[in-house]
Amino acid sequence: MTADTVIVHPDHDSLAAAVAARLITAILDAQAARGVAHVALTGGRIGTASLAAVVADPAQTAVDWSRVDFWWSDERFEPEGDPLRNETDARTAMLDKLPIDPTRVHAMPCRGGSYGDDVDAAAAGYAAELASAAGDADGIPRIDVAMLGVGEDGHVASLFPGHPGLHGHGTVIPVRDSPKPPPTRISFTLATIDAAARVWLIASGDGKADAIRAALAPAAGSAPVPAGMVHGTSETIALLDADSASLLPR
Repeated sequence: MTADTVIVHPDHDSLAAAVAARLITAILDAQAARGVAHVALTGGRIGTASLAAVVADPAQTAVDWSRVDFWWSDERFEPEGDPLRNETDARTAMLDKLPIDPTRVHAMPCRGGSYGDDVDAAAAGYAAELASAAGDADGIPRIDVAMLGVGEDGHVASLFPGHPGLHGHGTVIPVRDSPKPPPTRISFTLATIDAAARVWLIASGDGKADAIRAALAPAAGSAPVPAGMVHGTSETIALLDADSASLLPR
């Protein structure tokens, strides 16, 4: 990844507030251009904090929340309401606190839901939903903002270094034997992420410093990590706090 911009904020809280402000602006811009906005959310500590900061930002009242579609770039294939699911934290932090049309919250399928325990069918179903609601004439999803947390190993969504899912085809894939528990997940492919207009890598804490360096300033000859392989069609930004950026060249 060659980020268009690397923005470093002093700490976790200021980063969350900045991500929230940037997200509000991006949604307003998309609605001004086309009437609707499509956003792919991320989980994790900084992702959830950023969603909570959206609610706290007075500027969010300018958004028509009934015209925003929310997606997830990945999800743990666990039962509805499970604390491991990204959806669960997102609802608590933001989605249940804003006047959002519930039909426009596109949660990835859960274990025991419409597809039972069939993760292949669940991934295929989500791909169809994505193409129907956000696809262009060719069925390729056009997300306005894809927010991506970064794992300690440099993974994004549920695309892990060296894992077969990293080279998955189509738009949405089942992931088995994830190196990070739980083992069964659903994920966007790299192609789906790269079709987004804006791709934001978001990281906080010194535990992410090695991954951020591997993504943004890799050593010569080193294998690329997934976080270093993503890019948006119009914007690619790394939004970091000082700790996560501490190993980047100055």
